[in-house]
Amino acid sequence: MDAPFEVSGEVAASPLRVFEAFLDAEIHGAMTGGAATVAEDGSFTAWGGYISGRTIEAVPGEKLVQAWRTSQFPESDPDSILEIHFEAVAGGTLVTFRHRDLPDGQGPDYAQGWVDHYLEPMDAYFDSVSS
Repeated sequence: MDAPFEVSGEVAASPLRVFEAFLDAEIHGAMTGGAATVAEDGSFTAWGGYISGRTIEAVPGEKLVQAWRTSQFPESDPDSILEIHFEAVAGGTLVTFRHRDLPDGQGPDYAQGWVDHYLEPMDAYFDSVSS
């Protein structure tokens, strides 16, 4: 397994609004640009099925913990664990992704992916819907 990592960035919306966006398939897709699904049992997909998993813990406006994997994980590897923390800051929310238990060699790509495919598009999305 790769070493755990953490990436953070600010998003121009309240912690509760950003939290809820992760659990609403339509908003999740709109803010990231990739199709998403969310089921009542906590299972989800994102980026057209590239990402799949289930929500293990949800504290509204504070954190999400998910069992998380992509189609690039070897089938024999267990799900990784993703924690997403939401902290109120001036002008919005500090979103922190803490990711662990990723397959060997994949951690650096996912660390950059959280910035490129989530933090940057999320900030642009919330900036555009609040204008």
